Amino acid sequence: METQEIIKKVRKIEIKTRGLSSHIFSGEYHSAFKGRGMTFSEVREYMPGDDIRAIDWNVTARFNHPFVKIYEEERELTVIIMVDVSASGEFGTRKQFKKDLITELCAVLSFSAIQNNDKIGVIFFSDKIEKFIPPKKGKTHILRIIRELIEFKPENKKTNISEALRYVINVIKKKSIVFLISDFIGKDFEDALKLANRKHDIVALQICDQLENELPNAGIIQLKNAETDELIEVDSSNSFVRRKFNELSLKKEKYLNEVFAKSGVDWIKLSTDENYVHQLMRLFKKRGRK
Repeated sequence: METQEIIKKVRKIEIKTRGLSSHIFSGEYHSAFKGRGMTFSEVREYMPGDDIRAIDWNVTARFNHPFVKIYEEERELTVIIMVDVSASGEFGTRKQFKKDLITELCAVLSFSAIQNNDKIGVIFFSDKIEKFIPPKKGKTHILRIIRELIEFKPENKKTNISEALRYVINVIKKKSIVFLISDFIGKDFEDALKLANRKHDIVALQICDQLENELPNAGIIQLKNAETDELIEVDSSNSFVRRKFNELSLKKEKYLNEVFAKSGVDWIKLSTDENYVHQLMRLFKKRGRK
C-alpha cells in the first residue's frame, strides 16, 4: 500500500472512530472501566451534610473550625489491546473483512482510552507474539497504532491464544484492562485465560462473519482454512451438509460461552456485517452497572 493511501485510510478511520469515542462512548467507557480507587485531592471547609468521617482533624485543630478531606477517583488506567493477526482475519463475505472490523474497534477503544487519560498499548499475536507497542498516551501514539493495524503483515498464519495470554501475564506487570480481540478459532486456552483474568481485567471481543455460522445453498463450493491452507470441497446444496455446518458453529459458540463464563470474562460477539456500536455500548453499560 502506498504511503499516501495509508495516510488517507488512517485519517478516514480517525475521523469516524474519534467521533464515536467523543459523542457515544466517552461516558459509557468511563463508567465501565473505573480507576484503581480514590486518591486525596485537597481539603475544604466543612459544609452541612458532609460525612464527619472525612474531617481532617489536624487542619481542623490548626484553624479552629472543621475541614474535610476531598478525594478524587484515581482515573489513570493502562489498557492493552491484544489483536489476533492470524490469517483468518483476511476473511469476510459481506460488508468488510474481519481485520477491517478489528482495526475500527481498536481505534474506537484507543480514542476512548486517551480521552479518559488512560495509557494504551497493543500486542499483535498469531501463534507467536508478532509485535508489542508499549502503553503510552496521546493522539500521535493512537495514529501510530492505527497505521500499524493497517500496514502490519504477520510472519505466521496460525493462532495460539494461550501463548498470547502467557505473554500479557509475564510482560504487563501493572493490573490492566485487556481487550482480547480474536475470532477464537483456536482451543485449549481456558487455563491461560483464567490466570490472565486473575491478574488483569480481560474483556473478550469475538469477531465473526455470517458465512462462518451458516452455509449458503450455492452448490459445489470450496472451503479453505486460511491458517493451514487446507482446501475441502463441499456440496452446499445438500441440506444435511448445511445442517452439520450450522451444528458445528453452534457447538463452538457453546464452548466459548462456557470458557468465558468459567473464567469470569465479559464477552461479546461482533459480526462483519453488523453495526458494532450497539453491541459495544451494551457491553459498557453492563460493566458500568457492576
